[in-house]
Amino acid sequence: MLLANEQPVTAADKTFILLRDDIVEGRIVAGSKLSETELSTKYAVSRAIIREAINRLEACHIVERKANVGARVVALSQQGLIELYQVRESLEGMAARLAAVNMTHEEIDDLMGLLKRHFDEIKDGQSYYQEAGDVDFHYRIILGSKNKHLISMLFDGIYHLVRMYRVQLGMAGPRVTTAYDEHKHIVKAIANRDAELAEMLMRRHIMYSKNSIEAKLS
Repeated sequence: MLLANEQPVTAADKTFILLRDDIVEGRIVAGSKLSETELSTKYAVSRAIIREAINRLEACHIVERKANVGARVVALSQQGLIELYQVRESLEGMAARLAAVNMTHEEIDDLMGLLKRHFDEIKDGQSYYQEAGDVDFHYRIILGSKNKHLISMLFDGIYHLVRMYRVQLGMAGPRVTTAYDEHKHIVKAIANRDAELAEMLMRRHIMYSKNSIEAKLS
């Protein structure tokens, strides 16, 4: 999945995005070792380009290096989830608070339109949380905060690790409907310019999401 501000220009950019998405979506298994030789063959690029991509993925926190082991994909764990979502709850809560103040009427209308399309997907029985829909919802609110430091901390920091947990251990069944309802209330608070309520609802929404994923890890 390409983010809105991503325009791959070089072979290194394209390889980074392909490798990142293969890791996030589980095609390269969590916890597995990354071989520069094997990856250079798979993506038909030089080992130098693979090395650069791995370095960038390490900065995204979805790859780690260990002494005498080399680079490997991070493992998804209960403790890792708890620590990640403690940070996510705080930062995205702040983003919702700022979005209630800083989003334009047009941006809020677009967010409402996005939510309407999500409702149609749920109604048709599609797996809302396995697709990019939920990511787009959170992504737009983060951008709507208009705070470049917060945006960088989320997108350049934890965003793809969050996606990794959510895509690979995503929600199904009743949680899909309740999560959609939570989104609806968050958007309503933002539209009403109720910053305090928007933050509280976003923090609660992320806590519920964490609980749902944690149940699958335990």
